[in-house]
Amino acid sequence: MKLVTYRRHVEAAARLGAIQDDRVVDLAKLGAASGVDLPSTMLEFIDLGPDAVAVAAQLLADCGERFPLGSALPLADVKLLAPIPRPRKNIFGIGLNYTEHVAESAQSLDTSPDLPRQPVIFSKPPTTVIGPDEPIRHNGAITQQLDWEVELAAIIGTTARRVAREDALKHVFGYSLVIDMSARDNRRAGQWIYSKGQDSYAPMGPCIVTADEIPDPQTLDLALWVNGVEKQRSNTAYMLFKVDELVADISAGITLEPGDIIATGTPAGVGAGRSPQEWVWPGDVIEAELQGIGRLRHPVVKV
Repeated sequence: MKLVTYRRHVEAAARLGAIQDDRVVDLAKLGAASGVDLPSTMLEFIDLGPDAVAVAAQLLADCGERFPLGSALPLADVKLLAPIPRPRKNIFGIGLNYTEHVAESAQSLDTSPDLPRQPVIFSKPPTTVIGPDEPIRHNGAITQQLDWEVELAAIIGTTARRVAREDALKHVFGYSLVIDMSARDNRRAGQWIYSKGQDSYAPMGPCIVTADEIPDPQTLDLALWVNGVEKQRSNTAYMLFKVDELVADISAGITLEPGDIIATGTPAGVGAGRSPQEWVWPGDVIEAELQGIGRLRHPVVKV
C-alpha cells in the first residue's frame, strides 16, 4: 500500500489515507463502514503492527472501485503532508554511505577518504520534517552553503532491540523519500546536528510504501534536480551499509521503536562535492524522486 497523511482543507485535521489510483481512501472511514476499527493517524496505524496492513489491504481489495460514501476523495482535492508529520524521536541519519560520496566528501568537507568500517550516525530533530511542496527555509544569517541530499528512508514497524541482520527487515514497516538538507558551514567541531537539524531540513514523502511492496530495498533508483538540472542519480544497490545492516547496527545499542525513521544516506552529486561548489538559494526549486515511492518538489525561501 501507498499510505499518506492528508488534509482536505487548511482547517481540517490531518488524517491517514491510502492512495488508490487517483484517489485517497480514508482508512478510518473505510474501516468504520466495515465494522473494523482503524486509526486516523499514521503513527497509530504503525503501532498496530503488521496485521493492520493486512486488514487494510483486504478492505481495499474487497471494495474494488466502489468505496463507501465519503471515504474516498480525488487526490487532486487534498493536501498531502509528510507521511509522519511529527516523528516521536529524532530521525537517524546515516552519513558517508555511498562510495563515491565518501570520495567527494573527503575532497571538500575534510572527512576521511577511507570507507567507514561502521555506519556513521547523526540525527535530525522532528522539527526538520516538512511535507510535499512545503518551503525549505534558507536563513542567510546562518548559512551560505545550503546543500542537498536525496535518500531512501526506512520506517520501523516493530520494536527492534539487538536484532540479527537476517531478521532486521522483518522490523521495517515501509519506505519513504527524504531530502537531507545540510548547511555545510554549520558543522561544529565535527558534529553535524546543527548543520542538518535546522527547521525544514527533512522534506519527506509523498507517501510510505509498505514493506510488502518493496521486498528488496536495495534495488531502487533515486535522483535529485535543482531548478530542473539533474544533480544526483544512483541506485540503493550502491549503499555501503544496506538497510538490514543499518537496522542491526543501530539496534545493537539503541532500541528502535515503531515509527522511528532511518535516512539511509546519499549518493554522490551533492553541491559541496562539485567544482566549483554549488549551493541552493531563495528562489531555487529542489525536486527528488525515488523509484516506487514518488516525487517531492520544494521551493527554497528566504527567512
